[in-house]
Amino acid sequence: MNAFFQALENLRQKPIPDLTPLQERKRNYRTHPIDRASGHYGEKLVEIRDFGIEGENYYCRTDNPPYYEAAPGAIDRLFLRESVAIRLRKVDRRLREIGLRLHVYDAIRPRAVQTYFHDVWMPRRVREWQPNLSDQEMLAEVEKYWAAPTTSEESPAPHSTGGAVDLTICKIRNAEPLYMGSIFDDATELAHTDHFERVAQGALGRISDAEARQNRRLLYWLMIGEDFANNPHEWWHFSWGDQMWAKLTGAKTAVFGPTMDA
Repeated sequence: MNAFFQALENLRQKPIPDLTPLQERKRNYRTHPIDRASGHYGEKLVEIRDFGIEGENYYCRTDNPPYYEAAPGAIDRLFLRESVAIRLRKVDRRLREIGLRLHVYDAIRPRAVQTYFHDVWMPRRVREWQPNLSDQEMLAEVEKYWAAPTTSEESPAPHSTGGAVDLTICKIRNAEPLYMGSIFDDATELAHTDHFERVAQGALGRISDAEARQNRRLLYWLMIGEDFANNPHEWWHFSWGDQMWAKLTGAKTAVFGPTMDA
């Protein structure tokens, strides 16, 4: 086993900490201040595939469980802020040394897509699961996974800023994704990043659970190592520079506001 492979294997053995405190810290993140004087505030958007990072917009597809439809307003491009793309490229290059790579599901997300899932698709699904929730409880459940669309420059949805990205790890040889224990956009506790850290130890004798736990660890620690923050409700969601990142990391201000038509 070469030294580089061993270094990444060590990350697969390093537990993700209890993220419950971050779930609480995340609350009201969209009230966190944004520094418009930051040198990053007006930073340009780049297409991540121009940086050698592969992916496909999940919401443009029709083979995209649990939706099985292209979302209204979805774009087939994957735009992020340049500094975010540079950080991602570092992670991707580390993985490629052992036959793995990143695969991006979503980056910049137009307002129409955010609106559809926040206002239509997700509330409908929550009502199916939990028909007795009050309107306020239903909204709280929706917003664990789908932020409200941007209506103010002071409070942008994370994916409207160019600082948030949804991604996983794939094998280079056949593009097979590593097993993470849930589908992308699973809106249940199974998607919580530390879910498999909290599974009873005896249950981890199941090969699938143990594999998901180790693969989530690898993705988590690689991204944290490049100063990204993880949304604790979603193993695939990481950001740098937006309000969620600032709130979760303790940064005094975010550096990105909304961009494009998001």
